[in-house]
Amino acid sequence: MQRPFDESVRPHPTGELPGPWYGGGAPDPAQVDPVVLGALLDRHGWRRRGGAAGRYARWTPPGPAAGGTSLLVPESRSFPDCEDLLSEALTALSRSAAPSAREVLVGLTVPSDEIRWWRDVPQGPSGAVSWTVQEQLRGAARQMMMAGALAARGRAGYYGARHRRQAQASLEGVLVGPAPGGRSLTAFVPVQSGRAVVVRLYHALQAAREAADYQRATGGMEAFDAAVEAGVSRELTEAVIALVRGSEGARIALEWSPAAGVPQGCAPRNEPVEFSPGDLPALREASARYLQDEPSVPVRITGTVVRMRRTGPRGAGTVRMRVLAGAEVPHVRVALDEDSYRTAGHAHLVGLPIRVVGRLESRGGFRRLTDASNVVPVQVDEAERDRLMKSLQENLDFFEEACQGE
Repeated sequence: MQRPFDESVRPHPTGELPGPWYGGGAPDPAQVDPVVLGALLDRHGWRRRGGAAGRYARWTPPGPAAGGTSLLVPESRSFPDCEDLLSEALTALSRSAAPSAREVLVGLTVPSDEIRWWRDVPQGPSGAVSWTVQEQLRGAARQMMMAGALAARGRAGYYGARHRRQAQASLEGVLVGPAPGGRSLTAFVPVQSGRAVVVRLYHALQAAREAADYQRATGGMEAFDAAVEAGVSRELTEAVIALVRGSEGARIALEWSPAAGVPQGCAPRNEPVEFSPGDLPALREASARYLQDEPSVPVRITGTVVRMRRTGPRGAGTVRMRVLAGAEVPHVRVALDEDSYRTAGHAHLVGLPIRVVGRLESRGGFRRLTDASNVVPVQVDEAERDRLMKSLQENLDFFEEACQGE
């Protein structure tokens, strides 16, 4: 069993086991649209071999895995034996050893948009690839999904630690299924929770491809600047770099769920977006540019102090805060003068969060607050105060060390 490519992405419902479907039984025939089934079979390489015109079609699996398997799929639900034929077809799919059969069943069970990655890498024995190459593919796919989820939250050239919790949460329902040989990977993104991510990734990849072409033709980076509005970011360019590096080229294809239809502003059929090693200099330059140009952000943060540190019993110090409100990051580090440091310490001792004004610096991934001022305790209800006090007791050694100085 292989593990999922991100802790926020669940494994393929087969458990990624070889052979037949292990997803808990075939879908209910009464809930399956034969038009959707036919579209999924066509997408995943099944071949239509004729049938009674206007009544049903015969489909056979791609490649050598056919093994005599064929499916009779009705053209519509008006066919008298529609449900019986669908039941037989779904049972045959669930018993088929063809990987494409499992992918069709996923698309029926969870209406999903599909993202598929390919890397052109040397083959090993029997067409397989090394463990390292497979991990590179999974890592790059994980980065790209996160870049799309971040862009769906808002546009930025560089996100750093911002929006990551929300982006990870939006990917929790994603399923992943590898292809034989380890040179490709498919993510099934549920339409209900993840379509915004796929749409944003669709526009961002197109914009990144066009910006790379422009840079290679003219030497200018203006197209990458404009591409931020489409969702291109340092996170996306780094994901594409990771996908292409060490290969002869890479492709990303997006397919819309036939059950949900095509989203507004997107093409019904998409050619894979391709990147080659020749694109790497432009992508690297864009990545560095995004990191350098993203400005600091003025914020007013409310948070709880979880760590304090200074070099002596008096003077300025640094605190680490768990952010409750005011910034889309989980924690920040704040340098405070002596009075503000004392205020933060007193608030922590009595179980109160503090509020502080400053600038969230892009350097370090938006994890540091500079020019901090106006540090004040914030009143909370008794239940929240009790919880904060319990947290203090659990970290008391830490705090005593901070108060005594180091």
